[in-house]
Amino acid sequence: MVEMRYAPLYDGALIPRLGLGTWKMGGDSSPDYSQDERILDALRTALDLGYRHFDTSEMYGGGHTEELIGQAIRGYKRQELFITTKVWPSNLHYRGVLKAIEGSLQRLGIEYVDLYLIHWPNPQIPLADTFKAMNELADQGLARYVGVSNFDLRLLEQSQIHSKYPIAANQVPYSLYQRTYRQNEVLEFCQENKIILIGYSPIGKGSVVADRRIGAIADRYQATPAQVALAWLIQQPQVVAIPKATSREHLEENLGALEVKLTEEDVEVLNRLS
Repeated sequence: MVEMRYAPLYDGALIPRLGLGTWKMGGDSSPDYSQDERILDALRTALDLGYRHFDTSEMYGGGHTEELIGQAIRGYKRQELFITTKVWPSNLHYRGVLKAIEGSLQRLGIEYVDLYLIHWPNPQIPLADTFKAMNELADQGLARYVGVSNFDLRLLEQSQIHSKYPIAANQVPYSLYQRTYRQNEVLEFCQENKIILIGYSPIGKGSVVADRRIGAIADRYQATPAQVALAWLIQQPQVVAIPKATSREHLEENLGALEVKLTEEDVEVLNRLS
């Protein structure tokens, strides 16, 4: 089994550097029960391989993805898992947030989530109203940490003002081909403020596989291009990646990125890719 690596949260607790994204496992924005057996097998395989960080949302599969994760993790020690879920923008009013996390916890079959995120900003609902609820659920122990997703620098700074607790994470698209949040100073801000940047779509939806420049680097490490792309991310301070995979082959491949230690020279080559 590949040894997991970790990134430090603001209080010194640890979050696995590599997690499992679950978008479209169990449906798009509404439930799809036809693939339940296959998805449960994928989730249980991930657990068997050593995955302990699972990322989901109340919106994924209309809540069904949370139900599937809840079934898969049953029997595992809760303290060994890191479960993240997210509240949808339409539920960001005070009472909406509290009702949303209640539903997520019920579907997941757990008493608390490790990280609760605002899935997307909603300019129609004041952040103060949302964080009044986020603060309350953290007070009650329903979420160990709170954070945001898809927030730019301005909104991230505003969140810090309204949150009683430090913002633990900002989940954004981040890969070798998607560096918007690196270029607009969000990554730097996160690193300076002990905020975890969780990169979703970290393999660029497969585009790295066709890039000969990445392939040449991968060959030197006896690795795959996807592993190099993930290694480039998780070697960065305060960065965590959550690639999605449903086959054992891809789950193992992604975990293999933890064993790829890129040299400074290769990191610089990858930094210059566009």
